[in-house]
Amino acid sequence: MDIGVGLPSTVPGAAGAELIGFAKRAEELGFSTLAVLDRLVYDSYDSLVALAAAAAVTERITLASTILLAAYRPSAAELAKQLASIDRLSGGRLVLGVAAGGREDDFAATGVPYRRRGALLDRLLEDLVEVWSGGGQVPGIGPKPVRDRIPIWIGGHSEAALARAAKHGIGWISPGGSAAAYPDLVERATTAFAAAGRDDKPKMAAMTYVGLGEDNASRGAQYLRDYYSYIGPKAEFLAKGLISDEGRLRETIDNYAAAGCDELLLFPTTADPGQLDQLAKVAFA
Repeated sequence: MDIGVGLPSTVPGAAGAELIGFAKRAEELGFSTLAVLDRLVYDSYDSLVALAAAAAVTERITLASTILLAAYRPSAAELAKQLASIDRLSGGRLVLGVAAGGREDDFAATGVPYRRRGALLDRLLEDLVEVWSGGGQVPGIGPKPVRDRIPIWIGGHSEAALARAAKHGIGWISPGGSAAAYPDLVERATTAFAAAGRDDKPKMAAMTYVGLGEDNASRGAQYLRDYYSYIGPKAEFLAKGLISDEGRLRETIDNYAAAGCDELLLFPTTADPGQLDQLAKVAFA
């Protein structure tokens, strides 16, 4: 199982220099992927801008949006150009992770109907591929991605999300939860791929939050309560689920590997690049 890390671009107070140092150190330590979260109505860096900055200071690590709430973005043509630009700047290292999303305020801020987000995402994915192939309502938008198209990961637990993954994606990504429930998700995704007539195996990914050390655990739990305040009491459940010690991190990694996960993304709740060294000591032991 590959192990990637999240860029802490949504952690309050993260300095630009810290994020740049974080991206460099993640590559130096051998993590497979550097991923970003996406949120509009929050004091966070724009996810695509953060990926572009990471592309400029790295050479090998995969760059991924996990997950981009693409449906609230008003222009498929503009988004296609932005994504292709990051892909070209990084030498073809971009993976596009998308989901319908569950934060109504992000959609309200852009005037996009929240209730239509699934249908809008389906249409958007079709339009992105068309633009990248040189078509679209106004042909000729460039640059083109390094590959024919940018690989797409799909998130979301609904049957519609799984069908979307089978139609458009290389696989499916879980936003978190227990590794004990993960084999069922692997089976559901595999079934969806087969039902869509695909003979390839979906690439299965998952993410989890980490804050090793007593101080990081306390600050990280508060960050998660704030970031996920829109889900009410469930935010406390996420805060209590923060991995704060090395033993539990090792156990989590082993459990996901045994459950059929192909890549686990560890999202630190601190912008201190030193946290990466602690994670690597456990992850690559």
